[in-house]
Order: sequence, then C-alpha cells, then structure tokens
Amino acid sequence: MTEEEAVEEKHEEEIPVTEEVPTVIPSALEKWKPKTSLGKEVFEGKITSIEEILDSGRKIKEPEIVDKLLPNLKNEIILIGRRTGKGGGAQRIPVKITATMHKSGRRFKATAFSVVGNEDGIVGIGKGSAPEPRDAIAKSIQRAKLNLIKVKRGCGSWECGCGENHSIPFKVEGKSGSVRVILMPAPKGVGIVASDEAKKILRLAGIKDVWIKTFGKTATRMNLISAIYDALKKLYIYDKG
Repeated sequence: MTEEEAVEEKHEEEIPVTEEVPTVIPSALEKWKPKTSLGKEVFEGKITSIEEILDSGRKIKEPEIVDKLLPNLKNEIILIGRRTGKGGGAQRIPVKITATMHKSGRRFKATAFSVVGNEDGIVGIGKGSAPEPRDAIAKSIQRAKLNLIKVKRGCGSWECGCGENHSIPFKVEGKSGSVRVILMPAPKGVGIVASDEAKKILRLAGIKDVWIKTFGKTATRMNLISAIYDALKKLYIYDKG
C-alpha cells in the first residue's frame, strides 16, 4: 500500500460515509457578532424570513444569518472522492484527497462538496478544502449556506395536472463544465428519476417527482450537482422574467 492510499484509508476511518455533520453549531450562533448590515438587521429581528432576503437580491455573507432564520436546515455530503479497494475497483468516500510535494515531504488536502436545503423550496451548494476531512466538510456546509436560492415548484406534467408543488413547472436546462442536464416535470408518484447523488439536491430542494436527462462526464459529481443547481436557479429566474 502506498503512502497516499494509507492516508486515504485513515481519513475514511475518521469520516464514515453515513456520518452527518451538524448544520448549526449552537455555541457559534450564541457568540455571533454581525459584521454586515444584513446580519445586523437579522440579529435585531428586523428581518425574520429568508425568503425576504432572497426576494430582495441581497447577498448573504454570514452563515449565521441562515442559522438564525433556518435552524432546521438539512445537509447532505456529495461523495466526490474515491478509494482503491483491496480487490481492485474503487469505493466512493465523502472527501477527495490530494497531495502536493514540498521540501518537508508530502502535504495532503481534503476537499468536500455539500448541499443544504429545507426540503421546501430553499437549496444551496458549497465546496470547502482543509487539511482535515472534518474541517473540509464543515467549511463546505458553511459556504453552501451563502449560496442559497429559491426553487420554483409546481405541476408542469400534462399527465398529472393536480396543481400541487410536487414537481417543477416546466422543462429547464442547466450546465457546468462538460455536464449538461435537462430537468423535466413528472406526474405524481414517479419519484426522482436520477442517480443517488443527484437525488440529494433535488430532495433537499423539495422536489418529489422529476425526470432528468444528463450529458457529458457525469462521473465528475461536482459538475453534475452544479449543473442541477444551475437548472434549479433558472426556474426562479425565468418565473421572475
């Protein structure tokens, strides 16, 4: 076993695939001292809804704003890393480990990619890097909170017509890198017809039924999730236009 494989195995033992990182750290919220005008308004109780912020187009620069307004925000870790198995092949892990050579030896860096959402029309994505996997995951969740968007939901399938917010209102396309995705409305009961990783962002966005068509190198999961995020963002932009 090489040195890099040994480190990856060590990190995998520290961060199990099924482990959840707390979305809100109570002690951090209690010690929060707002630095932006938006943060001060939220802290003083002048703004009590995350929708009010997103509708106004103001930029969220402090994750504590989201912690204050959405204390029950959920998170999912996208499995972007891989570890070589004993019999060949590869196993997906929550973090991607990279190494750089220095005079003092190899230095390893962990990168994580997370999705946050309230399962009711609010979702965000973020990437974080740190020497330790746990810190990288925590950083990615914090950054995902700064990228929240509203997702327009509806019943755009001609086969359903129930009028409920279980799918998307119309067909939409998103792109990131070499990956292109097309989201299509689906009737009630179909579910999310997508890969396990793609289901994470759609479920946290509050979408229950949808068809997805993908193009490009979807094995690059950061691009896949970013493309879906781009498509979800366009649902709301087109609605406003």
